[in-house]
Amino acid sequence: MAELQPALVKSRETVFFEGIHDGIPIALGYFVVSFTLGIAARNAGLDPLQGFLASFFNNASAGEYAAFTVIAGDAPYLELALITLVANARYMLMSCVVSQKFAADTPLLHRILVGFDITDEIFGITIARKGPLNPFYNYGAMAVALPGWSVGTALGVIAGNLLPPQVVSALSVALFGMFLWVIIPTARDNRIVGALVLTSFALSFACEHLPWLMTLSAGTRTIILTVLIAGIGAALFPIKDKEDADHES
Repeated sequence: MAELQPALVKSRETVFFEGIHDGIPIALGYFVVSFTLGIAARNAGLDPLQGFLASFFNNASAGEYAAFTVIAGDAPYLELALITLVANARYMLMSCVVSQKFAADTPLLHRILVGFDITDEIFGITIARKGPLNPFYNYGAMAVALPGWSVGTALGVIAGNLLPPQVVSALSVALFGMFLWVIIPTARDNRIVGALVLTSFALSFACEHLPWLMTLSAGTRTIILTVLIAGIGAALFPIKDKEDADHES
C-alpha cells in the first residue's frame, strides 16, 4: 500500500492546470469589473500602459479606485501609499489564513509569490481545497486572473479615450454600482455592518462640509474615516471565535 501512495500525489503540472480551470471564471469577472475601473484610471490621467501596470501590481478594485482618486487629486506619494495600505489591509489577514494551509517545508519564495495575488476570489477557491496547499494551484489561478484584471483595465483606459464624454460618464457610474453590489448583501444580512455602512455614508458627507475637514484631500479623509469606523466597529462589535461563543453558551 505504501508503494502506491506516491502515485496519488498530483504533479505540479496537474495542480497548475486545476488552478487555471478554477481561475477562468474569476478572470472573466475581473475583466468586466476592471474595464470600468479603467475608466476611472483614464479620468485620473493614466495611459493604457500605466493602467495595466497599476492593476497588475495592485489587483484590488477598492484599493485601485482609492489610489486613482488620490492620483486625480494630485496628492503626495505618502498619501497614495497610506490609502492603498488601508484599503487593502484585509488581504494581510487573508494571507495569514492561507499561510496555515502550506506544508511546513514550503519554501519562503513560494509563500511570497502566492501572497502577491491574494484576492477575495482566489482566497475563496484556495481555502476551499482540501489538504495542504500546493502553490502551483495558485500560480495557475493567477496565470489567468492577473491578465484578465490588467488587460481589462488597459482596455477601459483606451475605451475612455475613444468613447464620447456622455458614455464615459455613464461607465464611471457603473463602478459605484459594483461597490453597492458588494456591500448591500452583507449589510442586509448583518445589521451591524449595515449600520456601519450608513454611518460611513453620513460621515463622508459631513466631512465634505465641515470647516476643517473639508480642506483635507479626499484621500486623507478616506484614510481617517476607514481607520476610525473600522476601529470603532471592531471595538464595540468584535467577531467572536466559535470556541468563545460555545464557552459563553
